[in-house]
Amino acid sequence: MEIALMSYFGIRQNIIVPNISWSFLYNHEADLIVLTGSSYATEIEIKVSKADLKKDKEKKHCHESDMIKYLDFAVPYELKDFALIEIPEHAGLLSVRKDGDYYWVNREKAAIKNKNCRAWELGERQRLSELGCMRILGLKKKVFKLSNKVVI
Repeated sequence: MEIALMSYFGIRQNIIVPNISWSFLYNHEADLIVLTGSSYATEIEIKVSKADLKKDKEKKHCHESDMIKYLDFAVPYELKDFALIEIPEHAGLLSVRKDGDYYWVNREKAAIKNKNCRAWELGERQRLSELGCMRILGLKKKVFKLSNKVVI
C-alpha cells in the first residue's frame, strides 16, 4: 500500500517519508507524511483491517498537530465502507485496490483542512528529508538480502 500511495501523491512533486515518529515533529507516529512544495503536510494513516481501524479510535492524540494540514486514512478497497464509519469526521479516505500487478488509489472522501496548521519551516523540511534519506540504507540492505537468497 505504501508504494501505491507514494505513487499517488507523486514523489517528484512532494517529499514523502514513511514511519515518522520523531518527537520533535509529532506527538505520535505517522505512517506516511506528504510534504508539498508550499511546505504543508498531509498525514496518511494506513489501516489494513477492521480491528486496526477500531483500535485507532483509542489514540489520545486524535492525529492532531499544527504541522498537519490534512489527515487521510488509506485502506484496502474492501474496507472502504467500514472505514467511512470508523475514521474521524475531519479525515479523508483513500481506498487501494489491487488489479493484477497494479494498484489503484481512489479518493473516497476528501479531508477537511486543519485551520490551525502552519507551513513547515526550512529546518523542519530538511529534517524530514534527512529521515527519508536515512531509510535508504536499511531498504537497500533488505533488497540485497532478498535478492541473494537462492531458491533450489
